[in-house]
Amino acid sequence: MSEIALKIRVTGRVQGVAYRAWTKARAEALGLTGWVMNDQSGAVLAHLQGAPKAVDQMVSDMWAGPGAAVVRDVQYRPIEPENVKGFEIRR
Repeated sequence: MSEIALKIRVTGRVQGVAYRAWTKARAEALGLTGWVMNDQSGAVLAHLQGAPKAVDQMVSDMWAGPGAAVVRDVQYRPIEPENVKGFEIRR
């Protein structure tokens, strides 16, 4: 299976609204690996890796996020896939 990887930056009201926990659950449901973390700027950063269709679906889903989130923008860029196992919330 060919994997792709993206670095993601989500801005808006995305901290303190369970965005990281939602991202982890949704990514795992889609079979993705990677991580998600809060950034000091108030954004949420993520590394998503997996099947192209699943990664595309996750990027689309990240525009909505959990119910309390207000997403202003989802920026992403392709990166080289890494040897990542599972999906984690980084602190």
